Amino acid sequence: MSFNPVVVVAKAEKPQWYQATAPFAQRDTRTALRQLLTTVLPYLLLLALMAWTVRDGYPYGITLALGSVAAALLIRLFILFHDCTHGSFLPSPRWNRNVGYLCGILAFTAFHDWRRSHAGHHITAGDLDRRGMGDISTMTVEEYLAAPPLRRLVYRLYRHPLILLGAGPLYYFLLRNRYPSPGAKKMDFVSVVVTNLVIAGIVAAASLTVGFKTYLLVQLPVLWTAATGGVWLFYIQHQFERVYWARHDAWDPWRVPLEGASYYQLPKLLQWVTGNVGFHHVHHSRPGIPNYRLQECHEAVPELRAVKPFTLRKSLGTLRLNLYDERRRRMVSFRSLS
Repeated sequence: MSFNPVVVVAKAEKPQWYQATAPFAQRDTRTALRQLLTTVLPYLLLLALMAWTVRDGYPYGITLALGSVAAALLIRLFILFHDCTHGSFLPSPRWNRNVGYLCGILAFTAFHDWRRSHAGHHITAGDLDRRGMGDISTMTVEEYLAAPPLRRLVYRLYRHPLILLGAGPLYYFLLRNRYPSPGAKKMDFVSVVVTNLVIAGIVAAASLTVGFKTYLLVQLPVLWTAATGGVWLFYIQHQFERVYWARHDAWDPWRVPLEGASYYQLPKLLQWVTGNVGFHHVHHSRPGIPNYRLQECHEAVPELRAVKPFTLRKSLGTLRLNLYDERRRRMVSFRSLS
């Protein structure tokens, strides 16, 4: 059985536009394999080339330049992993799992554990009473004002760009992913252990061949850069001024794709690197749509096409938005409270 978490609750009736997205949830083996080969193989070759530049004493700037390309491929690799967790990358559930494990190991993320926590994100997105499942921590204005000074300080530090897009992403992929997430089941725990053991084996093999220092000089900047890019993409998907949030009793899951998930309009090269993840509103409408069909679905469904896009320039302004104001129904800055 494929794993396709769907944003549906019994109290909400499926809108007509949702039915129109169904044809785009078809997987294509040839397209998936082409994406896999043109992502994983160049990524591994670039890592090998980076190791060669370090071992032969080339300026480290050359290594880092190669690393920026490798990081872009690692971001794309994570998108393929993400599709596998939804069972939407390949037609076969078995091969979605196998490819998901492979991509997850390369991205320092356990397949089953992340699949479960990410499914929770889809089920609860936009629900103020069910926050904290695979999302960016967000406090309401009322919660922040009522919080003790220490909690306010911790939240301010967490939302600061140097933490959110600096130390935080590296911590998440390098350390946080090494143990199961809250609510983990037996299979989730097993996937974390297997992933950690394989990563440890890779580190050991690299240490015995090119050396541990060379491995760190190659893998660390690539992982850090990719992790920062990945966290930014996840941040912009649900952190913007007019984002939809509601208390559970009033929460409408069908408003989440159209009002609670962004359409990040990226240049073609970045769209390729990010595996069409900018069409996040389409992904939240039907998670079973593979990344290579998101744009097609967006263009075919008028309601999805009507979602106002974010440009790169406009998206930078979202970093100043830190709290959700329930009264005004919008994200606001810390400064707005003074």
